[in-house]
Amino acid sequence: MRAVVITRHGPPEVLQVQDRPDPIAGPGEVRVAVKAAGINFADLLARTGMYPDAPKPPMVVGYEVAGEVESLGEGVEEFTVGDRVIAGTRFNGQAELVVAGADAVLPLPDDLSFEQGAAIPVNYATAYAGLVIMGGVQADDRVLIHAAAGGVGISATQIAKQRGAEVFGTASPEKHDAIRAQGVDHPIDYRNEDFAEVVMRITEGEGIDVAFDAIGPSSFRKDYKILRSGGRLICYGLSEVQTGEQRNLPGLLKSVASMTTATMPWWKSMMMLNENKGVFGLNMLSWWDREGTMNRALDPLLDGFSSGAFTPVVAEAFPFDRAAEAHRFIHERKNVGKVVLVP
Repeated sequence: MRAVVITRHGPPEVLQVQDRPDPIAGPGEVRVAVKAAGINFADLLARTGMYPDAPKPPMVVGYEVAGEVESLGEGVEEFTVGDRVIAGTRFNGQAELVVAGADAVLPLPDDLSFEQGAAIPVNYATAYAGLVIMGGVQADDRVLIHAAAGGVGISATQIAKQRGAEVFGTASPEKHDAIRAQGVDHPIDYRNEDFAEVVMRITEGEGIDVAFDAIGPSSFRKDYKILRSGGRLICYGLSEVQTGEQRNLPGLLKSVASMTTATMPWWKSMMMLNENKGVFGLNMLSWWDREGTMNRALDPLLDGFSSGAFTPVVAEAFPFDRAAEAHRFIHERKNVGKVVLVP
């Protein structure tokens, strides 16, 4: 089979399409013929050597695929060959064939393309776990979603709007029409405006109920300050540690050093009791390790994909041979929605 291989840590050009042995479906597993594979920011960090949980190069990454069931391991009865499916994959997803546990495989609604299917597992599971399971978003809550034009940001916007929330979203000005179309009520130009000042002005000093942030750590402290009583901050990433196409160790060290005071410094513990605020950290890989699948965060959404309540947005699909271009596309923040690879 052909696969996109990170041959060594470095810029996008270290990605190569290589032939690798076909994986074998063991008992309880499903082998999927991949039609589309998602790219996540963690894949970019793995390529630059900034993601400690990734395998060592040469490696094939990828956490999610959409495709057709190609063969079944012993004991799998809930699927048949040819079924359209999506699956969570612990790496190795960016290949023509992938093996996943049957409990990590879900049906792909007929109305969705394979490219849209590859935009579901990580993005929507992250958004639901953060906003609903941890954040408890409900009708009339005010929700701030950073990077609202990204794959997770759009998924989070759709989920928040479906639950009746008022949505604030940060994005560059050229993306504001796109995020409004997804349900953002108040687009914020993070490049030229202080998002905290804008939020407080629009809310007349009251603040928000939930902040959903993968930018940090510099933004976490500001998020916390604009939470009103009962507010929740969900930190699910640190994209600012990767500002270029290669590893930036000084930037990483600066970010790590600032983490101790970015959100919940030890001297605020008594103040937090009076403020009635909470801070959550979300890492979907750790979630997956603990629960075995992402299904607790995906199962409640499946009817919404079938009914059209949730519509995955694909920014662009790149063939395997243009994987370096796909990574650069994300690095340059050009995408509105999910970027996927197709064999």
